[in-house]
Amino acid sequence: MYEQRSPILVSEAVKRVMKFATAGSHEYIHIEEAEGRYLAEDIVADHNIPAFDRSPLDGFAVQSADTTFASASNPVFLEVVETIGAGSLATKEIGPGQVYRVMTGTMMPKGCDAIAMFELTNELERDGKQFIEIKRSFQPGDFVSFEGEETKKGDVMLKAGTKIHAGVIAVLATFGYKEVPVVRKPVIGLYATGTELLELDDPLVPGKIRNSNAYMIAAQIRQAGAEPIYFGQLVDDFDQCYDAVASALKKVDVLITTGGVSVGDFDYLPEIYEKLGAEVLFNKIAMRPGSVTTVAQMDGKLLFGLSGNPSACYVGFELYTRPWIKTYLHSDKPYLQTVKGVLTADFPKPNPFTRFIRSKVDFEDGNITAAPVGLDKSQVVSSLAHSDALVALPGGSRGYKAGDSVDILLLQREGSSAPFQEPVKRKVDME
Repeated sequence: MYEQRSPILVSEAVKRVMKFATAGSHEYIHIEEAEGRYLAEDIVADHNIPAFDRSPLDGFAVQSADTTFASASNPVFLEVVETIGAGSLATKEIGPGQVYRVMTGTMMPKGCDAIAMFELTNELERDGKQFIEIKRSFQPGDFVSFEGEETKKGDVMLKAGTKIHAGVIAVLATFGYKEVPVVRKPVIGLYATGTELLELDDPLVPGKIRNSNAYMIAAQIRQAGAEPIYFGQLVDDFDQCYDAVASALKKVDVLITTGGVSVGDFDYLPEIYEKLGAEVLFNKIAMRPGSVTTVAQMDGKLLFGLSGNPSACYVGFELYTRPWIKTYLHSDKPYLQTVKGVLTADFPKPNPFTRFIRSKVDFEDGNITAAPVGLDKSQVVSSLAHSDALVALPGGSRGYKAGDSVDILLLQREGSSAPFQEPVKRKVDME
């Protein structure tokens, strides 16, 4: 049954979705399992780093006063009284004219205030004793790594929402986090609709296509940091679709369906939302591709009805579902980052709605450029494999030319705290 729909702006659609965004609960997992997860709380330094004054290199701990008059023409000879390895402490006291041989990381011995690296000394033996020759003076603090110079107790080392990688693991280990507080992964359910869909190992037959959307969206879900559950395909039967959706909703934090949200005879999802008692937040957006993207909520749980066309499905996820997931994972930058850049090829197609063009972005010599990739049609799959950005062209524009300034949404960057805003039309388009 045909349904009259009124399009809303992309920015308004994002706003309506994000009213239902929540921060997820946390759990503790072993540090060896934490890579790729997201921190559930700030990591605060519970001690100074370094925790004590130490030598940052191999050399000799000296008393700078002993080197005051040292020069190439007036070398100073100092006796080595002990060798101290990292993790060990001096066992002997030193007097004037004496030094310790130290290794990287050794705590600064009492009485010493500078480090003379091996390269600045000559070692020699006299009367069975070890000496070093120094031909330059040192000031107090020279080549010393001081307590707290890297981090002070109470400093926030890592913010909640940080994705855990090898460098983050190093910080966690430094502060003794054997068990790491991470955000519980949101569980995202996924259904694909349409009896025209074939599974991967099915042979192609006339009128059928392979189900690429389910696997694409599952990968996007994982890349965003959530856990997908693929429930399979919904057939073109209303009662079966309704029962499947109602059952799946009880098992997930969010449910995504691909296809079935248009106005065809077998597009059942609008009726399913109605029977569920779900509130439809919007069912048409002033965007291409993906204008029929629909989102509903039931008791605060979101149902994302993404387009069945692959590129429209992909874009809809990135604009609406991804920021919900990122916010759940405590990120303060849940949105795609938008930058200004230059279009490198003509795009003459008129744009009644905001258009998102699959593109390849290039950063060179401080300049940002973007080139459209492949055919700009919502059913096209191949362009997605080569795109790392979306060029956003404003609605109402009459096409763009190479060299024009455009807004570029970066698909593979950290993200932004600012939600998407429709780009402003060029003056020539507004005249």
